[in-house]
Amino acid sequence: MNIELLKAYLEEKYDVVTAINGKDALELVPYEKPDIILLDVMMPDINGYQVCETLKADSEHKFIPVIMVTALSGRDDWIAGIEAGADEFLTKPVNKMELLTRITSLLKLKKMHYDLLAERDKLDLQNKIRSVLTQIIPTLLRTLPAEQKSIVIHQMINMVVEAILENTDPESDVIGIECIGDICCQIINQLGADFESEMKAEGNSVFTIHGNTCPWGKEEAQLNPILCTLSRGIFSRILDIYGQDMEVDVLETMGNGDEQCTFQFVKIDY
Repeated sequence: MNIELLKAYLEEKYDVVTAINGKDALELVPYEKPDIILLDVMMPDINGYQVCETLKADSEHKFIPVIMVTALSGRDDWIAGIEAGADEFLTKPVNKMELLTRITSLLKLKKMHYDLLAERDKLDLQNKIRSVLTQIIPTLLRTLPAEQKSIVIHQMINMVVEAILENTDPESDVIGIECIGDICCQIINQLGADFESEMKAEGNSVFTIHGNTCPWGKEEAQLNPILCTLSRGIFSRILDIYGQDMEVDVLETMGNGDEQCTFQFVKIDY
């Protein structure tokens, strides 16, 4: 009866999966991957505290919010729920509005948590990319024949741009030329640069990208000028992805001892 009541409260807004005891619940969670769990304390076989404790001890499920639904209201019962890892409590008979409000609140918190995890993973990816490019690639290139160096550089550029674009959500597949400079800055800045774009319609020049914070570190770029080539290649790859007929000219680089890096984007004359 309790299951049917809660299901009736929720199924207009949510997809509801039910289990009649703790053992069934634990078996369902890995397959159903619920966003939130309503858990009665008094259940046959395994009680709600034990189910909650088992879920919270599992690294894959510990961040699923758990609402304990119970007829118990004693202080010791609430403490037991907290110790088991419960996120919220509702006392029977459950009020529909209170139930929906608690669920909405916990789902918002869960989303914020996973957004933070995604941002952390994104930063980890960027740091790994920078580490590979600044530490491994220059050493690798020194051991390769000249004809193989360009192949390695090209492959690494593709890897960098595609990896970062996976974490980027362009508003549209159709990008105006005035936005390309901003996109280039957005991507290179994710690797640690502080570049900005400036429209500069002079001759064939469309815009420039410049900044005095090198994505690879100023000293590292001076030791390994190939990193400046990688920066230029990243911009060229972005132009290819967005179908822009432009070339990138290098005007200044900190790798060559200049005060800043300046890349000029020019139209191709056919």
